[in-house]
Amino acid sequence: MKQKLVGSMGKDARILAGVTLAVLLIIIAGAFFAPARVDTDPTPTTYSSGSAGAKGAYLLLAQLGYRTERLAESADALDRFDPAHTTLILADAGDQDYRKDLAPIAAFLDRGGHILATGTVSAMLLPEPHIAQPNRMYTALCYTTPQGLSPLARAGRIATDVPVRWSAIDANTRIDQACGDDAVVVRYRVGKGEVIWWSSARPLSNRGLKEDSSLKLLLASVGKPGSTVVFDEYIHGARRDLWATAAGTPVFAMGWQLAVVALLLVLSFGRRNGPIRAIVSSPRTSPLEFAESMGDLYRKAGAVDVATGCAERRLLHFLETQGGIHRATLRSTPEAIASAVAERFRYRAVGFSEDLKAAREAEFNKLGPKSALELVQRIDRHIANLTALMRNSQRERNPEQPHGEPRD
Repeated sequence: MKQKLVGSMGKDARILAGVTLAVLLIIIAGAFFAPARVDTDPTPTTYSSGSAGAKGAYLLLAQLGYRTERLAESADALDRFDPAHTTLILADAGDQDYRKDLAPIAAFLDRGGHILATGTVSAMLLPEPHIAQPNRMYTALCYTTPQGLSPLARAGRIATDVPVRWSAIDANTRIDQACGDDAVVVRYRVGKGEVIWWSSARPLSNRGLKEDSSLKLLLASVGKPGSTVVFDEYIHGARRDLWATAAGTPVFAMGWQLAVVALLLVLSFGRRNGPIRAIVSSPRTSPLEFAESMGDLYRKAGAVDVATGCAERRLLHFLETQGGIHRATLRSTPEAIASAVAERFRYRAVGFSEDLKAAREAEFNKLGPKSALELVQRIDRHIANLTALMRNSQRERNPEQPHGEPRD
């Protein structure tokens, strides 16, 4: 009955664990793969299919014959591209510190590269940025006025936001689109290369590409088909590997929390579901347990005289039964016993009579545990020495009879 109950509980636990795991997998899959229902992400990244994303531009340019790539590294990686046939798109960079990218971007332009930059922060990555607040406040989209007959101007009227304007008016700067007095699409030369700047990334967004003029502006900005168009995703937080992308996010904190929860689960259920073994315990009839128990009792009672008395009785019993000393002599003084032992065995050990005397007086002198142990050891040593003398004496009388080796 007990085995059936345990088996039923184990089966229920496995079913519960399986259901819990399935629910967690569904939640994780839904969190990563379910489309966003609220279109609130303003980042023009090529990974976003929202209205402000640039995934449409990335895919469309590839279909039109351009070689499109995503850059998930710093601007130092621009060295592997051919500048004369490459356009780098810096679409509304995030608010981060990109000072280390200034020199590689300037070098890319000096070698003949082309850059399309949009917004305020992206303009700060360019050589000689000249941006300022617009001359008036725009509460809605601005439909630009083309300036001149350049390909950028021939794109037509562009619907765009005007969060910032280009403020430099010089011979090197060409204004192609303007909102009133505010320049919103400009281009200028840097070394062998060229920079095109838009005030907003809206024309290349998924929402902006629905308009013909925005598409024409994008195609005029990136050059002819067959060239390489590199979308810089590094400025949007993308990194080359997953761990670098997760840096600065709560992913690592969540990982540690999940690890702690998993450890607690293992500690809670691992031992419970493991093999059941009886705890190893010594039987209460064990000789070692008996000796330890008796030792504890003697130590608590302070009965050291019991140990010394036993050692004395052991020595006297040995002298009577093995040494042949008369009992009347053994009942006399320690000096008389030592004299009889010396006469019979020629054993004149230093302190023999003193040890006998100390053993007899231990009951009244209350020796300490250490002193009592030393006295018992000396008495046992006297017994061992006398035993060795007796064996040597027997060997001398019977040289052919084998005997055991005397103890030390």
